[in-house]
Amino acid sequence: MPAKHAAQGSARAGMSSQAAAVVYVHGLWMMGAEGYLLGRRLWRDRGYRLTQFRYHSVHQSAVQVAAQLHALIASLEAPQVHLIGHSLGGSIVLEYLERHAMRRPGRVLLLGAPVLGSRSALYLARWAWGRRIMGRAVAEELLSPPAHRWDSSREVGIIAGTCPVGLGQLLIRFGEPNDGTVAVSETRLPGATATLELPVTHMGLLWSPTAAREAGSFLAHGRFGL
Repeated sequence: MPAKHAAQGSARAGMSSQAAAVVYVHGLWMMGAEGYLLGRRLWRDRGYRLTQFRYHSVHQSAVQVAAQLHALIASLEAPQVHLIGHSLGGSIVLEYLERHAMRRPGRVLLLGAPVLGSRSALYLARWAWGRRIMGRAVAEELLSPPAHRWDSSREVGIIAGTCPVGLGQLLIRFGEPNDGTVAVSETRLPGATATLELPVTHMGLLWSPTAAREAGSFLAHGRFGL
């Protein structure tokens, strides 16, 4: 099914089509609505128009999803396009940038994205039913992750959570800081511009006012405020 997108927010005094666009790429088993609060806060604080990129995380391959993301970004009318990827969505963003030329300027923000692989996913993959419910994109990006390394001039920021409450805690013992689903070490993309840890859960990275404020700071200035 073709990717769909929905712009969030309405016209606001002093804002126009010249405002930067922000494309949000969701994670496994999500549909984009979970990013509503983040989008609302980015619009209120920075005037950014959030576009939700929706895809089938289970049935599509990462290459297919990256191609659809490329088509979506090409269709946006904005002088600057920022990308936010949450969880698996962060790996999708990197796959897109490695395969497609992005002409317009913009920054990249990864929220709890296990770009170095996921131990939670590896645990589920021990069973056939686990591999089925996670799907193709996870198999390509999280079970045998590509050797991602950031060597582009485009700035990339990483926010990782350290509140260990989530699905991953039911599967494995991390033995290190984690957000309940992803370990902080799994998010550490070599060559990233800036990194930040916040005391929030995996989903809290999308719902926390502090995370939203720091996301806005990085997209606007290329650095975190804390």
